[in-house]
Amino acid sequence: MADPPGCCSTCATCLLCPYSCQWITAKKEKRKGLRTTKYDCSWFFFLFCVFLFTLVWLYFAIIILNDFHNFNEFIFRQRKLWLDWSLVLLIATAVLISYSSVLLVLALFLQLCGQPLKLHWVHKVLLILTALVVAAAFTGLGIKWAEEWKSARISLQATGPFLHIGAVGGMTLLAWPLASFIYRTHSTGLKVFVLLVFWAAMIALYLAPLGITSPCIMEQNQLPPKPGLIGHRGAPMLAPENTLMSLHKAVECDVQVFETDVMVSTDGVPFLMHDEELTRTTNVQAVFPERAALNSTAFNWTDLQQLDAGSWFLERRPFPTVQSLSPSDRKEAAEQRIPSLQQVLEAAKQSNISIMFDLRPENHSDYQNFVNVTLEVILQSGIPLQQILWLPDGFREVVKQQAPGVQHVYGRKRLENEEPGLHVNLPYQDMSSEEIRQYRQDNISVNLYVVNQPWLFSVLWCSGVSSVTTNACQVLKEMKRPIWLLPSSTYFMIWIVVDCVSFLIIIWAFVLMK
Repeated sequence: MADPPGCCSTCATCLLCPYSCQWITAKKEKRKGLRTTKYDCSWFFFLFCVFLFTLVWLYFAIIILNDFHNFNEFIFRQRKLWLDWSLVLLIATAVLISYSSVLLVLALFLQLCGQPLKLHWVHKVLLILTALVVAAAFTGLGIKWAEEWKSARISLQATGPFLHIGAVGGMTLLAWPLASFIYRTHSTGLKVFVLLVFWAAMIALYLAPLGITSPCIMEQNQLPPKPGLIGHRGAPMLAPENTLMSLHKAVECDVQVFETDVMVSTDGVPFLMHDEELTRTTNVQAVFPERAALNSTAFNWTDLQQLDAGSWFLERRPFPTVQSLSPSDRKEAAEQRIPSLQQVLEAAKQSNISIMFDLRPENHSDYQNFVNVTLEVILQSGIPLQQILWLPDGFREVVKQQAPGVQHVYGRKRLENEEPGLHVNLPYQDMSSEEIRQYRQDNISVNLYVVNQPWLFSVLWCSGVSSVTTNACQVLKEMKRPIWLLPSSTYFMIWIVVDCVSFLIIIWAFVLMK
């Protein structure tokens, strides 16, 4: 195996040493007569597969960042430990993808330089561990967080055209080491097999756009109106969730609706709280340590007023945005208390913002009384009833009778022959682009939750969704148009140009290497 022109011995040695973990010169390797065996080729193939495996996991890791705050909350409820696990995920994923990428690049350059691919046993063990770790991550995702597979399907609508271009580019770059391998291999059968596999993959990639669909492949004049914004527990990236400060920050973000959760104290006062326990968003462990594990509804209003509902936000920093708060915002956040529904309705009436809420817990033995007490507070507040969006399914008929002006929002898809004008509130994974378009045509308002990432907001915008519930109202507010919007004719032209340029580069690589 002679070195091709332009590959110096020093460069070959520098590539060989970290790959084989042997500080030996390339010339000595030649004198020893070392060659790349079928066993070495199988390890190179395994390396390539591990690289692709970790690359796919990196894609998934980026996608699930939209919902990772839910995972952080889940871990806190289980372990009472708050940590931004998204940082752990990204760091671990970056280490795995960097390691496999470096090894793959070394192997490709060694092939170009005509050096043997003698992967050291340490690298073999680490590659096997990498594959096992990623496989465990996918398995855990499938068992504990299965809905994220639907998120991946939606993400392909946002990234499909660009993944196609990236895949074609990556496979095109492989033409150089592949040509080097073909010209150095004496086995005709192996040459034919490798070439058939390579060109089958390239043809599949060249034709992939035939199966790529995205709602954002449309003309500019076909783009639906921008979806309205609903603040998930207010503006939780800018203020402690479910507080008056969070409501005011949501108003500043131009949200149309303040989404929250209502519970009722033992003395009949409806108040804002999401969790069944108070430990995550208050200092109940310090004030009432012996009662900290009790349900939120087990406290009276006097007890609830003693709790600090803002300092946790500054201490735990549930979102990175907390670090950029101004001193005045930090001071205001530290002074937050649990608000009653009456206080929130008064603030909403003054800000002309609607309120959408769940009444929790639904399985409580006194739930009907919760409904009656909540309705009484709403009616006494004087807020226009059309500003109330009622989510709870329990005793809905009672609500319709006592407060006929309230708007009802359903956490399900429409039933057969259901009247138009319906409002539905669903996870964004539960509706396809085709369903969203059909609902829009049938005058059914669709709100999807929880949408934080611009790529996801863009796909739903192009699909025609009415509104989205978000933690990141300050980000989505600034979006004037989807991240990308391509007319079908422009995408077709890009497709043809990319495929043709790739084909010419591959042919040129084989001719040049020969």
